[in-house]
Amino acid sequence: MIDATLPQNLCDAEELKVLSRPELYLNREISWLEFNAKVLEEATDPSLPLLEQLKFLAIFHNNLDEFFMVRVANILRQYRGGAPSAAPDRMTPAKQLAEIRRRVVKLLARAQEHWKKRLNPRLADRGVRIVRYADLSDKQRRFLDGYFRNEIYPVLTPQAIDPGHPFPTISNTSLNFIVQLRSRDGIVRFARLKCPSNVPRFVFVPRNKEAKTYASLGFNAHVRDDDILPIEDLVREYLGALFPGNEVVSAGLFRITRNTDVEIEEDEADDLLEAVKELVEQRRFGDVVRLEIAHGTAAELSSFLTKRLGLQPFQIYKVKGPLGFSDLLGLYGVDRPCLKEEPFHPRVPAAFQEGDLYAHIRNRDIFLFHPYESFTPVLEFIRRSCEDPSVIAIKQTLYRVGKDSPIVRALIEARKRGKQVTAVVELKARFDEERNITWAEEMEKAGVNVVYGLVGMKIHAKLCLVVRRENEGVTRYAHIGTGNYNPSTAKMYTDMGLITANPDICADVTDLFNVMTGYAQRERYRRLLVSPHSLRASLLEGISREIELHAEHGNGEIIFKCNQLVDKTLIRALYQAAMRGVRVRLQIRGICCLRPGLPGIGERIEATSIVGRFLEHYRAFWFGNNGEGSLYIGSADLMPRNLDRRIEVLTPILDPGLRAFIRSLLETHLRDNSQAWRLLPDGSYQRLKPGKGEEAVNAQERMLELRDWNPPF
Repeated sequence: MIDATLPQNLCDAEELKVLSRPELYLNREISWLEFNAKVLEEATDPSLPLLEQLKFLAIFHNNLDEFFMVRVANILRQYRGGAPSAAPDRMTPAKQLAEIRRRVVKLLARAQEHWKKRLNPRLADRGVRIVRYADLSDKQRRFLDGYFRNEIYPVLTPQAIDPGHPFPTISNTSLNFIVQLRSRDGIVRFARLKCPSNVPRFVFVPRNKEAKTYASLGFNAHVRDDDILPIEDLVREYLGALFPGNEVVSAGLFRITRNTDVEIEEDEADDLLEAVKELVEQRRFGDVVRLEIAHGTAAELSSFLTKRLGLQPFQIYKVKGPLGFSDLLGLYGVDRPCLKEEPFHPRVPAAFQEGDLYAHIRNRDIFLFHPYESFTPVLEFIRRSCEDPSVIAIKQTLYRVGKDSPIVRALIEARKRGKQVTAVVELKARFDEERNITWAEEMEKAGVNVVYGLVGMKIHAKLCLVVRRENEGVTRYAHIGTGNYNPSTAKMYTDMGLITANPDICADVTDLFNVMTGYAQRERYRRLLVSPHSLRASLLEGISREIELHAEHGNGEIIFKCNQLVDKTLIRALYQAAMRGVRVRLQIRGICCLRPGLPGIGERIEATSIVGRFLEHYRAFWFGNNGEGSLYIGSADLMPRNLDRRIEVLTPILDPGLRAFIRSLLETHLRDNSQAWRLLPDGSYQRLKPGKGEEAVNAQERMLELRDWNPPF
């Protein structure tokens, strides 16, 4: 709990006007840890199939890695620089670091206990055996001896550490051994050995077969007859072979996390592409934020590492279980369907199954809800446009498109067919820079007009504009989404998309592309809400209007569903709406800095969070508008970075039937009492359960049941 003793009267009359008291706001980093605790709760849910538990446990660890690389790194920089807290809650950097460590240690202890005592043994019972070298038979060990000497030994590079060989630079999140050696003449030395990152992390070792090609050892989808050995366990067994003439006194596995939040001096960069390439290289060797070291490592080795890396005790974490646990997500792909959720087959809207697609869109907007509805229609819309001889131009934003992107391939094909093709590629998409650079260079070679975005601004909007010459003249079609143009994540993230030929919306998209690609300046659009100029202001106007309508009619209602709620100005406006009697319902998956239920301030505010089979990712903003309702969907979360330093887009849902349908979807999610958590005033969460005689509502399961329905519009 963040604060169990909140005062009943937080603000005096003057403070109520500005709502500036730090007690009114939750710390964003602690709130994020509360979110990741809910992910861990899913991993430890015994009702989930075993490989689903493994998946959530790997996601929990991956989330934690990114948290340290970005958020903790930033707080550590503030702490070292003596900077005061600029956040609304005013928690000092030192206090944040202490609270983060306390909570992370507690979460890791629970995660490691679940893995060691429950999940790993139960997986082994079901034939997915992740073993130690000591668990293998003599026959298996003989088998591995040849594999190690032929496939692993040649790529290992031990590095001495002495006055002539300074402590080596350790790359971010790599697995390493620190080794203490004693020579024949009794001299004690240290060495570092990096586990190879260009070989599979897990070796599939046959239990009963005499022979198997080395190539098949990397990943085998059929694990019933195999034991799974982590590569570091194999390397540890052969450490002596790497240091002949020395005795291996002790060895410890370790891993460091570096600051990856490296700033680009965009104003000074002559070439943004080259600047981002340099940033990617710098990121591998940013300041060390965290040291993870295997439990049981000799104290002398831990002290040696701590001193050489210049770390303080609060940065050191001893790990029971596999280091780099996020790598275990790869094991989710093993061919054991009985250990996973039952697969489902997403619906494909009728408009994509027959008839003239463009005529369908001109007649009525097409709404898509992934993954319950297939992402294929989005790909099909772009593919058909690339092949259609009547299409003369395509403009597309690309943020995280994944590997082997069908959209990038389609854009290249469109250019080969003589169409005007523009791709706005966000090179600064964190952790996807290298992939985006590769796609950008490939498209440029094909003649696509590639634009790298705006100085000082990330382009996060999800837009595709198709320009088509038809009998009546040139017509524009647009897709506006809440998620990335990535077929892989579209199977795991809940996202919405709108395909429309509405003239105002398409004209707005056209104008916005001109802003992104040229020197055009625009602060207001016909229909779209666009950051950094109009999005926050428009949401504030919507809240103010709802307050006014409620004063007149008494039916004020605001529903916000998004990933993060951090922006102080919007939080203050929501408090003010609740204080005037407007019902405010929030469903915030991750960080929520607003405290619902505060006496006299937030009693009309409810806040929940859903963590389930799919990652809740779409953003939707509803205003009651005296019964008429207004609704926006789009890419923007309510954080200062999204509202001030990104190009984000929210589009209105103009069709009344479609608006009512999406409103009903929102209501189902708000009624969830099976996978939802209620945020309490002190910042902790309470898992919801159906009350006695109450209907159980699992929103994601309800959406899966809806997938075969034809929406009533």
